[in-house]
This record gives sequence, structure tokens and C-alpha cells, in this order.
Amino acid sequence: MAGKNVVWHHHKVGRADRSLNKSQKPCLLWFTGLSGSGKSTVANALDVALHERGYHTFLLDGDNVRHGLCKDLGFSDTDRVENIRRIGEVSKLFADAGLIVLSAFISPFASDRRLVRNLFPAGEFIEVFMDTPLETCEERDPKGLYRKARSGEIKSFTGIDSPYEAPARPDIRLDSSTMSVDDCVETLIEYLLGRGLISPKD
Repeated sequence: MAGKNVVWHHHKVGRADRSLNKSQKPCLLWFTGLSGSGKSTVANALDVALHERGYHTFLLDGDNVRHGLCKDLGFSDTDRVENIRRIGEVSKLFADAGLIVLSAFISPFASDRRLVRNLFPAGEFIEVFMDTPLETCEERDPKGLYRKARSGEIKSFTGIDSPYEAPARPDIRLDSSTMSVDDCVETLIEYLLGRGLISPKD
């Protein structure tokens, strides 16, 4: 916890200056959904599409972050909350640098997602709900985690023996059981264009 002698230093170059240099507006696209719902796949594809169009982005993925920044955390409810808190703060730093940030995390608790949303100015936190049915996610089971959860090898697995609190009013809802990756990316690009967060490229 920050002590009373820790003082915030204001910098002369701010987020508005950095985003102006990049000809884009900073924002965070927060991909949430069950394991296997397509979060990382769609976030990666969107990252590629934006990069190819000349935008400045950074992608944070749940598994990757747990190799470094959050490697000291487990999967208890308390650790999950701290995991999302850290990611929210890191995402805010990247947005302050003028980047379009993409974060792919199960983030099962609505209160945690709300905590991250509250770190950002209005309109800069975009909740992308990968609303893919559990049956589809379990059929895919890309990491074999559902099988282990069903057999009892993994405890407190989201969607099986730990709850997932689905967003009531996400900014964008995608279902990768009925939409292709390209369809999902097109929907996201259109949303960003419509919101003026990116501009059409020649």
C-alpha cells in the first residue's frame, strides 16, 4: 500500500500528446469469457488486423501474464481478484502511452471487471463478452482443462465448479460458435470506427 510519503509526479507529456502522435485514441478492449470461448484467438486476430492497418497496440493474455507479472498468484478467489487488479493497472499504463490495449482474461467476477472499468475515462473501457456456450468451450477444450476439471484434477475451475458472472450489458457480444474469427474481427473494427477510436485508413 502506498505510504503518505509517496507523491504522484505529473509529466509534461500526457496521454493526449502520445495518442495524437499515433493518430488514434487510447482504449482498452477487455475480452472476457469462459476458457475456450475464443478470447485469445479473437484478440490475437484483432491485434494483427490493427497492426497491419498501422495502429499501435499491445496484447495482454492471461496465460502469458502468469509467466511473469502474476507468477506468484494461484487461482483462489483472492488471487484471481489480485490478478485482474494488476492487469487493470498495467492496461491503464499502456493506455496512458496512447496505445489500444487488448486484454484476454476469463475475469469471472463482475466486480473485478467493474474495478478495471473505473480506472479508465468514460468510453475507454470496452467490455467484449465472448458469449460462447459452455458446451462448445468444453468440446474444444484446447488445453485439456475441462477434462481435468471434470475428473477432479483441477479444483475451482470457472464454468464447472467455480462461477462465471456473465456481463449483463457488455459493449460487444460475440459468439465464436456461430461467428468466424474474421466475422468477430470485422465486428470489432466496425465498433472502433463507429466510436471514432480509430480512423479509416487509405
